[in-house]
Amino acid sequence: MLQDKDRVFLNLYGLEDWRLDGARKRGIWSNTKDLVALGRDKIIEEIKESELRGRGGAGFPAGLKWSFMPKENDGRPHYLVVNADESEPGSCKDREIMRNDPHMLLEGCVIAGFAMGAHKAYIYIRGEYWLPTQRLEAAIAEAREAGLLGPDACGSGWAFDIEVSRGAGAYICGEETALLESLEGKKGQPRLKPPFPAAVGVWGCPTTVTNVETVAVSPTILRRGAAWWKGLGRPKNTGTKIFSISGHVNRPCNVEEEMGIPLRELIDKHAGGVRGGWDNLQAVIPGGSSVPCLPKTICDDVLMDFDSLREAQSGLGTAAVIVIDQSADIVEAIQRFSHFYMHESCGQCTPCREGTGWMYRVMSRMMKGQAEVEEIDTLLDVTKQVEGHTICALGDAAAWPIQGLIRHFRPELERRIAEYKAGRTPVAAE
Repeated sequence: MLQDKDRVFLNLYGLEDWRLDGARKRGIWSNTKDLVALGRDKIIEEIKESELRGRGGAGFPAGLKWSFMPKENDGRPHYLVVNADESEPGSCKDREIMRNDPHMLLEGCVIAGFAMGAHKAYIYIRGEYWLPTQRLEAAIAEAREAGLLGPDACGSGWAFDIEVSRGAGAYICGEETALLESLEGKKGQPRLKPPFPAAVGVWGCPTTVTNVETVAVSPTILRRGAAWWKGLGRPKNTGTKIFSISGHVNRPCNVEEEMGIPLRELIDKHAGGVRGGWDNLQAVIPGGSSVPCLPKTICDDVLMDFDSLREAQSGLGTAAVIVIDQSADIVEAIQRFSHFYMHESCGQCTPCREGTGWMYRVMSRMMKGQAEVEEIDTLLDVTKQVEGHTICALGDAAAWPIQGLIRHFRPELERRIAEYKAGRTPVAAE
């Protein structure tokens, strides 16, 4: 288990003061001026050296992404945009950072913004996050009054300010270019890339969009060094991560742990184990609703990091661990996900606009057994036609849960079809 001395999020559960005085006692804002004094190149190199990967889902190397911002200013302002939309079903890690330790995020914005040559950051927050929004606004006001934000942020000589922008609850706005469209006051629809945001982002200016957790950990990495961060986790999967554990466990929770912790250890030690015991486990969705589920046989040994889960044909995503025990109808669960992605599709791409609805309708029939066995392969084929053929990854997110179901629970689909043909009403397997 992660040792207390290596924890980054010291107020994850809100047991201490979230305001500026409490944040300073936890070391936040302690030497921000000195961190800025390292210079843009040194900050980015240290983040690269740490092998920090983005905590928003894709796991792209953070330092590399930051380095894409132009080194020279061509007259256009640079912007940092923090993606706090967090609309992935099962994920609630960013909410706790903003609610219980908002100054961690603000300090991270100053460091990341300076490294990108930005004088302004926008935190695009999920509209339903009312309390985190209020606390972010209050923390920004405190930071401005204390001179931590403003024309001479932290006494560094760098002008920097932060503004909070509330979204309207569209899942698609979690995609970075749809987020930028929404931030500009337009309909939230993904943009074609290239150009990428680092070249043409919000209002046509160089922009980096990054996740709350990614930004929040950056000052700690700079203070304690890349070597310390790399000493946690596994190669290319370094550091700590906030895991959101929900579903059929005894104690649903958010917990900070080392990357690469075994899934079973994570659930048993922090969530009180699976309801009814580990043998009652049916499946786990390890990274939010958009990644394929894994059956118990794989969950017994799989490690919780980007590369291990990719090898298991799933993904870490946002590390939102959804536990499903034997009492649940796994087919109905995936059918509900299909409805969600159909509803949240922006309708811009034909494969997604038409495919998500088609997949949901077929899944609704298969849940009842009202299908032919041959349609299972047809459904799988359609998911492959949607996956990778859309402007953004929502098409992939709609396809992957169904692919995971067919890969690991095909016999359950076939059983339902057989029962329906025999004149019996299919129910979830005992």
